[in-house]
Amino acid sequence: MLEIKSPQTKQEWEDYFDLRYRLLRQAWGQKKGSEKDALEDKSKHFGLYEKGKLLAVARLDVHEKKAQIRYFAVELEYHGKGIGKVLLNHIEDYCKAQQINYLFLQARENAVPFYLKHKYNIVEKTHLLFGSIQHFKMEKCLVIND
Repeated sequence: MLEIKSPQTKQEWEDYFDLRYRLLRQAWGQKKGSEKDALEDKSKHFGLYEKGKLLAVARLDVHEKKAQIRYFAVELEYHGKGIGKVLLNHIEDYCKAQQINYLFLQARENAVPFYLKHKYNIVEKTHLLFGSIQHFKMEKCLVIND
């Protein structure tokens, strides 16, 4: 049974930041702590758990009627098994319930196909993280205009 919630306990927060560090920073020689920034206390955090094991994380930075998905990561052994889709759909449903109409993100080049599959559009090629990871700004409107 999958459960999506914000980390609550000290251990859940440690696991949450550890997953972010291992998947998004460690392989590029970044220091522990680089997986956090000054907006942690102002953001909405999501952890996807199965039987208490953390499988995926994401953070949402809300700016009025739009929000940015950041630090989206799925444990490597769960890639291609629908875990990312479940988490992304949950975030989109959360946004709709909060009347957030527009989502955007900076996708790593290898993640672009995942977001395209979920109807995100490429806005532009943006920055090169750690000198080697190309990013693309992507967006999705959550409101259907008739």
